[in-house]
Amino acid sequence: MKTNLCADRAVSPEPFTRFAGNPIITVRDLPYPANSVFNAGAVKVGDETLLLLRVEDRRGHSHLTAARSRDGFTGWRIDPQPTLPADPDGHPEELWGIEDPRVGYLEDQQTYIVTYTAYSRGGPLVSLALTRDFREFERLGPVMPPEDKDAAVFPVRFGGRYAMIHRPSPSIPGMGAHMWLSFSPDLKHWGDHQILLRARQGGWWDANKIGLSPPPLRTEEGWLVMYHGVRTTAAGAIYRLGLALLDLGDPRRVLRRGDPWIFAPVETYERQGDVADVVFPCGWVTEGDELRLYYGAADTSVAVATAHVSELLAWLRHNSPEP
Repeated sequence: MKTNLCADRAVSPEPFTRFAGNPIITVRDLPYPANSVFNAGAVKVGDETLLLLRVEDRRGHSHLTAARSRDGFTGWRIDPQPTLPADPDGHPEELWGIEDPRVGYLEDQQTYIVTYTAYSRGGPLVSLALTRDFREFERLGPVMPPEDKDAAVFPVRFGGRYAMIHRPSPSIPGMGAHMWLSFSPDLKHWGDHQILLRARQGGWWDANKIGLSPPPLRTEEGWLVMYHGVRTTAAGAIYRLGLALLDLGDPRRVLRRGDPWIFAPVETYERQGDVADVVFPCGWVTEGDELRLYYGAADTSVAVATAHVSELLAWLRHNSPEP
């Protein structure tokens, strides 16, 4: 018991360290005109880090553009034109753009999967695409009806089925926007829908509206899940981040959920921009125990913060009720 207490005292309340060179990508870095760049999916491709950036053009519509770096912090090489533009003619659900990609690697198919929000005339919905090289993409089309977003697919199957976390938004006031889990045999037909993580009520930082941030990360202790909570104040919304842990063999089982937030907007580039007070990660990558979290800052730029997976798990043990 004495050892555990000592270990608890060593747990940092803020395990993330922001990169001194933040923001790492702004609209001035793009090779073509746009309004802003933010909310990037992230994945390791060979010895490079690839970000799939959300770029908002000067009409207000978004598309996805790839950026590559050797060290994951500097020297970003950005595609000279949109890598995955919206296709409203072939896919009318993309009429007003595509947004907020999460990127994963499907181990059974040995291909990358991009889960993104398509902005249709009926509202935002979840769409999927497959790629092996981030140059050519096979669209699978919409898999959830509006209004639904903040989705990612697990890299492995469970009992022969794919699993996806997503966030429907009910139209009935007071119902809350919760994180859901759904299953599919083929990535096209989804069912067995169930609430995975509920938005809390009352004065909590994650009351009423939550959503997935990066895709679930496999660790020895379970699937590490980072999610955002939206606190509505008199001055507007504040987007903060929390952690939860799911069972490795059965993602329906929530093992832990932190009570406090773990990351919040504090720097000027996170608090001032097109949408103030927002940190919104769509991707993270690991190299051993080291983790890099890529996040949109104030819907205006892309930034990165670092941590250690072991420290995040220790933080979660220290800051969540006993299971």
